[in-house]
Amino acid sequence: MKRSSLKIISLLLVCMVVLSACGGPSNRSNSSNGGNEGADKSAKLEELTVVLPVAGTISKDLQMVEDAINTIAMEKIHAKVKFLHISFGDWEQQTNLMYAGNEKMDLIWISGSNYTNLVAKGQLQAMDDLFADHGQGITAAIDQSYLGATKIGGKTYAVPTVRDFASSTGVNMNKALVDKYRIDVNGIKSLDDLEQVLRTVKEGEGPEMYPLVPGANGRTFLDDLNNFDALSDSIGVLPNYDNGLKVVNYYESQEYADFLNKIRGWFMDGLIPKDVATSQTSRVDLIKANKAFAYSAKLNPVSKVTETALVGQEMEPAEIYPAVATTSSVTGSMWAIPVNSTIPDKAMDFLNLMYSDKDVVNLYDWGIEGTHYVKVDGMDNVIAYPEGVDKADLGYSMPMGWMFGNQFLSYVQQGNDPEVWTKMKAFNDGAGRSKALGFLFDATPVKTEYAAVTNVITQYKIPLETGSVDPAKILPEFISKLKSAGIDKIIAEKQKQLDEWAQANGVN
Repeated sequence: MKRSSLKIISLLLVCMVVLSACGGPSNRSNSSNGGNEGADKSAKLEELTVVLPVAGTISKDLQMVEDAINTIAMEKIHAKVKFLHISFGDWEQQTNLMYAGNEKMDLIWISGSNYTNLVAKGQLQAMDDLFADHGQGITAAIDQSYLGATKIGGKTYAVPTVRDFASSTGVNMNKALVDKYRIDVNGIKSLDDLEQVLRTVKEGEGPEMYPLVPGANGRTFLDDLNNFDALSDSIGVLPNYDNGLKVVNYYESQEYADFLNKIRGWFMDGLIPKDVATSQTSRVDLIKANKAFAYSAKLNPVSKVTETALVGQEMEPAEIYPAVATTSSVTGSMWAIPVNSTIPDKAMDFLNLMYSDKDVVNLYDWGIEGTHYVKVDGMDNVIAYPEGVDKADLGYSMPMGWMFGNQFLSYVQQGNDPEVWTKMKAFNDGAGRSKALGFLFDATPVKTEYAAVTNVITQYKIPLETGSVDPAKILPEFISKLKSAGIDKIIAEKQKQLDEWAQANGVN
């Protein structure tokens, strides 16, 4: 072969190598948030559908915010997202149809109430293998004991949002009346202590004042003022969050009878409204109208601020039982990757941003700086409305930071405690933990009995636990019907599952 021909072939080979290198994967750079690697810019731009509930109407500037989030997502993970909001009222029906129709869903918000059911139906993908390469920001943001509380069969199918993982038990009281009657808030450490305060307010304010109301319509006083792990549904509970992992039927316990008798006494003495079991008037309206002094509640470090903002006048929380984390408190708000998603690794990449990227979190929580909020001078994490703008004409309002990833990265509105998230983290770290933290009950083996018992509870729970009926007459009837419906079989199944869970997780 001639030398000139060899030169030409050599040049062609060099060009091919150079072109191959130019056309191959680009260098990947580490993200500044959470350890995500930069995306392959030559690859297809993936589109993610993120499904989540919303209360009220969709903000008119949502697309503007979505576009701003996508600017970050395209740069950091080479993907775009589309937020699909569904109203809370339509949530269950619409998402069930989407699962059944295999509609595109890459990330979805879920609550603990339907978590085990979704896993049992095979509608969620296990995430464990994705954490190492795509979820470092998530695992850095969540204490492993809380992240582990979502495991089913040793696998993680959902990630809890970073917020209050625990709650204490007590009441929120009208601060003006607390001051008026010189109530020692720190001295309220039992139901007996609370009773004395309620009687003081009743005596001073007269017959039009009912000192105590439930935390919400349809809730009972026991829903808030309890000292047990409900193990998801209160059909078999763990007293004092331990009890040697012995599940009991709380409805036939002496503690339950004592509670009902006390609440009944409050009802008969006018400390509770006579229509408490059926009233549709909210606690907020009752407080504002000076017809109620306090309501039962689960508490955390932001309770005073959030309840004051909600009611429109200063509220004062009083803790009766200290903070404890249970599976229900951890799994109340979570994110999962539906089986419908064909790009779970990319879905995990965006989920990772929701837990590690402050800009993404605050875009969703508050909107665009300068348009929907401004930073308060000298305070990097405190924001206020822009000049001349108030909440009524704000183009973007999505006050659901507890739902969107890592709330601890969220800015704080002016007037609230700038250190609130530091305090919330300390609250989580210092909270007690139920011995059954991480246990999730699967009612499938007793679904017939479960449905029957649930119907009985629906009939009796609210009247009994609001003091509206005489427990001496009604409680024995309630217990008898629970027995006939099969509650003992459910509790035996729950005990069996709890024992198996404890053995598998080394809990004793």
